[in-house]
Amino acid sequence: MTDGWDWRQPGGSPTPAGPPTPAYPPPAPTAPHGTGTTSPWWSDALADPWRDPAAPAAVVVPAAPGPGTEPEPVTDPDAPGRLSLRQLLLIPLITALLAGGLGGALGYAFAVRGGAGAGTVLGADPQAPGLAQRKPESLAGVAERVLPSVVTVRVSSLGGTSEGSGFIASADGHVITNDHVVAGGNGKASVVFNDGSSAAATLVGQDPESDIAVIKVARTGLRPVEFGDSDALAVGDPVLAIGSPLSLANTVTAGIVSALDRTMQAGEPGGPVRYYAAIQTDAAVNHGNSGGPLVDGAGRVIGVNSTIKSLVADGQEAGNIGLAFAIPINQAKRITQDIIGTGKARRTVIGAQVGGPGAASGNGVRLVTVEPSGPAADAGLKAGDVILKLNGRPMTEPTDLIALVRKFAPGSVVTVEYRRGSDRLNASVTLAADAK
Repeated sequence: MTDGWDWRQPGGSPTPAGPPTPAYPPPAPTAPHGTGTTSPWWSDALADPWRDPAAPAAVVVPAAPGPGTEPEPVTDPDAPGRLSLRQLLLIPLITALLAGGLGGALGYAFAVRGGAGAGTVLGADPQAPGLAQRKPESLAGVAERVLPSVVTVRVSSLGGTSEGSGFIASADGHVITNDHVVAGGNGKASVVFNDGSSAAATLVGQDPESDIAVIKVARTGLRPVEFGDSDALAVGDPVLAIGSPLSLANTVTAGIVSALDRTMQAGEPGGPVRYYAAIQTDAAVNHGNSGGPLVDGAGRVIGVNSTIKSLVADGQEAGNIGLAFAIPINQAKRITQDIIGTGKARRTVIGAQVGGPGAASGNGVRLVTVEPSGPAADAGLKAGDVILKLNGRPMTEPTDLIALVRKFAPGSVVTVEYRRGSDRLNASVTLAADAK
């Protein structure tokens, strides 16, 4: 029994058995999604196994798109995109620049921390390191200021040429040195300056007992030293000794004040005996330093280097063992002014004579004689009195009294503590100049 259609397997062609199927007008298009209107048009009708071939529906088979009708591609903004060639080239370039800059900065930091930053490019003008920028109050700064005022003194004599040191005391050419540097000469000398130039010098005057001499050069525009105050020194103060030891000009050695008022009795056999209360220092001083300046930490001259102690026997060459002695500048300056003004120096005296060797008892110095109307007599001292202290300085040897008295200028008032019998007394003595 048939209903007018011959059913065949899918893929066959149906043969109508009855009257032709009436033509239906095409159905309306499918309504937009979500409007609730069902359209008989669908695009997947061929895949529907239950479709009735006689159902009023049309199978829409999409046609292949023609040229120029391809839809515009849509890009997902969240999807990773492909990089252009320019971007691919810029990435390694920027990375290399960043890596180079970071590496250079790290290398510089490590080099500075490790002390390797001292390399200098040829032709560059390097800045001096901090330690080379020496302050004026440093030892190097002091030496730089004083060296132009220090000279080498050469004196000719029958025995040859002796050499010592000196320093410029005035801009018009006066030079202070030791008496034993110029002793034995013919009154003429030569001076070698810090810059290597030289000039002839003449002897102005000398004082053998104080070991001070003054010479003068005919040169103007000289740079004199600055004088300090030797009475203001303290043990432990830093000092520099400058001169020409062993003919080594412009030599600077450093040390400290080791002791003050170290009484000295010096002199060559057959020559004058020199007494002075010296500044002791451990700065290295050798032959040739004699007459050179001893300066304090501010570059002011506080002494004239004169004598050293050594362990060698008489007649042998002595060297530094850390015991050097300088004449206090207050005493040397006063004597220099006397020599320049009058040609000779005044000698300060107390107006009494002390005993020779063995006269000291270890606790004071005994007066052998007292000059009438002299300073000691005017103060009430008598022969036989034992002086225990002078201005608080203990007396143990006759040299102590002589050297300390000559340290002061004539007219100075000193306090004397002495013993008379079993009594301890005090007196104020006004020192005087010896009429020599």
